[in-house]
Amino acid sequence: MGKRDKKDEAPPPGPFNNPFAALSAQREALPVGPPPPPSRQKPEPKGPARAVVRMERKGRGGKEVTVVEQLGLPAAQLDTWLKALKGGLGCGGVVEEDALVLQGDQRERLPALLEARGVRKVIVG
Repeated sequence: MGKRDKKDEAPPPGPFNNPFAALSAQREALPVGPPPPPSRQKPEPKGPARAVVRMERKGRGGKEVTVVEQLGLPAAQLDTWLKALKGGLGCGGVVEEDALVLQGDQRERLPALLEARGVRKVIVG
């Protein structure tokens, strides 16, 4: 009076109620689709020619900030860049005149993000 062993039962023959089983036999009769498009290289994103990244403490109550200067972008684009960099680094920041000021020492992580945004030369000081 034990439970029935399922090992003794044979599996059902073939797929059970498969509505697409008949279609698999007709696969060779289908027409060939168009070839995939040739892969294109992404054009290099156009951005500023260079950026100077430095860390600053003076005049900020001992707090460390990272300053990104010499981007040469208009004010509207500076706001866009600041938002993207703050999101990528997970820190706060502000635009001061023509420079981006990010909270904390971000000198190691910032060059990779700037190069991804199209800056051709990043100078870390």
